[in-house]
Amino acid sequence: MNIAVISYWHVHAEGYSREVIEKAGSKITAVWDEEAERGKKYAEQFNAKFYEDYDELLSDKSIEGLIITSPTSMHKELIIKAVNAGKKVFSEKVLGLTTADCLEMKEALVKNNTDITLSLVKKCDKEFLFAKQMVTSGALGQITYARMRNVHNGSIGNWLPEHFYSKELCGGGAMIDLGAHPMYLLNWLLGEPKTVQSTFTDVTGRGVEDNAVSLLEFEKGTIGVSETGFVSVYNPATLEISGTKGCLLIRNGVFYATESTDGKWVEAESLPEALPSPVVQWAKGEFNKDGVTFGIDDAIMLTRMMEAAYKSYHSGKKETV
Repeated sequence: MNIAVISYWHVHAEGYSREVIEKAGSKITAVWDEEAERGKKYAEQFNAKFYEDYDELLSDKSIEGLIITSPTSMHKELIIKAVNAGKKVFSEKVLGLTTADCLEMKEALVKNNTDITLSLVKKCDKEFLFAKQMVTSGALGQITYARMRNVHNGSIGNWLPEHFYSKELCGGGAMIDLGAHPMYLLNWLLGEPKTVQSTFTDVTGRGVEDNAVSLLEFEKGTIGVSETGFVSVYNPATLEISGTKGCLLIRNGVFYATESTDGKWVEAESLPEALPSPVVQWAKGEFNKDGVTFGIDDAIMLTRMMEAAYKSYHSGKKETV
């Protein structure tokens, strides 16, 4: 596939470019960027043509797909134009700052009989695929509680770009960025949440949250906890799931205790094969057929959860998702 990268604003933009070249056999043939100098630099790096004008890029019939890694606040306009121009679109998460924006994008997708691919990368990891199997198989019984913690030291280590702290461009701080992973994994594992209540703090004083927790209520009394932040060190991604017949823990390995193990904790010896990342599946046009999806409905649900989480933080109350 001939691909255009739309902005190198996001920290993952260069990585996606390399992935589609190295793992999907695609070519980066064009670049557009809201900051022309940055765009020109990456266009030269990937031997691609730099376009000053986005509409001109869209009119290039040789470009088949677009990787959207611009500020989130620009997604709606860029994506609707791309879809209406007949381009296949891969987008960094989250898709939109509001559910209304996402629904406008869905309208364009439906009109053009296509879908979008969102970067829900952890749904492809073997550890989380195993967790999904344990939940759906009933091995853990009725799920009563799940907690996902996904953190790094980007704020205290001062390696995150300053524009990642822009509420205008990003919609918030840690929760809407790194916290997207716990949110969509909880949705995938537990279903659609009913309510959310959030506590966010700003440890490093950058004006948006860098330390955040959201409590989610699901059907049948299940509780989900989404934890994230930019102010933690030596703290690997953690998922714990509790049910009426067992418990699972992912933290530097995959461990579980169930009725079948007589309640003894064991390490999972055989994990499912990891799936290619969403951007590689998209570039190859070869999507997994086992119900692991990254489309517009997943994107809308993630933004719904985020909107409600931030509404709860500002109101200090439990909010409906």
